[in-house]
Amino acid sequence: MYSAAADSAVVDSTRTAVLVDFGGVMTSSVIRAFEDFGAEIGGDPSLPLKLLASDPVSRRLLSDHESGRIDVDVFERGFAERLSTYGPKVSAEGLSARMQSGLTRDEDTIALVAGLRDSGYPVALVSNAFGRDCYAGFDLDGLADQVVISSEVGIRKPSRRIYTIACERLGVLPEQAVMIDDLQQNIDGAARLGIAGVLHTEAGDTRRQLAERFGIAVR
Repeated sequence: MYSAAADSAVVDSTRTAVLVDFGGVMTSSVIRAFEDFGAEIGGDPSLPLKLLASDPVSRRLLSDHESGRIDVDVFERGFAERLSTYGPKVSAEGLSARMQSGLTRDEDTIALVAGLRDSGYPVALVSNAFGRDCYAGFDLDGLADQVVISSEVGIRKPSRRIYTIACERLGVLPEQAVMIDDLQQNIDGAARLGIAGVLHTEAGDTRRQLAERFGIAVR
């Protein structure tokens, strides 16, 4: 968790716009959902995450799917094969939906983002798409001023280009933006452009970080 004391109470008041992730921020933890799925299929609960992080074939499948180069059916067939190679046999049918079945809406963070917009801070949703219906039940255009989905723009986080697109659509410079994400690698990718980062764990901590580090107060 972020410590304000470690930052010597220095406030960067130049940040006037916010980029925000979807899965794991607007929802409960994606990592926990994938671990729950791993436990459900038997064997090592961490197997899905391990493969997506370190197995070259699985990493390529995920990258190609999130970037829109392969559809969900191709991803599911390929990843089911990788899971079955290293663990219990897994069916490809509906695989991505089963992996995300444990996700729930994070109403506190959704309210925080709405408060940012009400307070005059433009918000762009910047999300790596996954599966067929990962945004079901969410009005994305109602959540943010701009929506940048990896499969639609053909590039995914942590590539600098996707953050550039988001800033351009908001009409701000990267040095004016803050990225809220639950994965450090995505924060690091944004930082390469000069975008500040807030590593999200829960809405209250993110609210404190925005206020204490950037003077971004939410109504």
